[in-house]
Amino acid sequence: MIKRRPTVEELEELRAIADLEFRGVGEQLIPDDIVLVISPSTMKIRYLLLNNKIYLSIRAGDYRFILHVSAGKVLNKILPHPHLRIYVNSRYSEFIASGGNVFCKHVVMADPNIKPGDEVLVVDSDSYELLGVGRAIKPGWEITYYSWGEAVRLREGVSEE
Repeated sequence: MIKRRPTVEELEELRAIADLEFRGVGEQLIPDDIVLVISPSTMKIRYLLLNNKIYLSIRAGDYRFILHVSAGKVLNKILPHPHLRIYVNSRYSEFIASGGNVFCKHVVMADPNIKPGDEVLVVDSDSYELLGVGRAIKPGWEITYYSWGEAVRLREGVSEE
């Protein structure tokens, strides 16, 4: 893997992708001091590092970002509520923070605009603290409508970081 600083054009492109995916917060989400990790075989960007830790990953197939907890914490601060958030009952917080998947019965409220496959923030319904990041399995409106099935496949819980 090749590590290097992004060019101005790459930084602009990454921020534009973040703007589209995370509703206009690319400038705030991606700082100037990130480091790119590039695949030597394809010469495509794979990861964005911040403080020598994986901050964001980029999916090769569609060039969309994959959230990690460090980026999730930043998004949780800058995005207006309830954008891209799944709010879970506090009694399940510890289970989810340790990496457990989120089921519809855990969910108190969800952003109705979430689509299956979207990157989402899982937060505690009482404290609004980030518990983990993952990929939505069902649409946001359906997560709160039904009380069965998987809502979010958690990638990383805050306790795992």
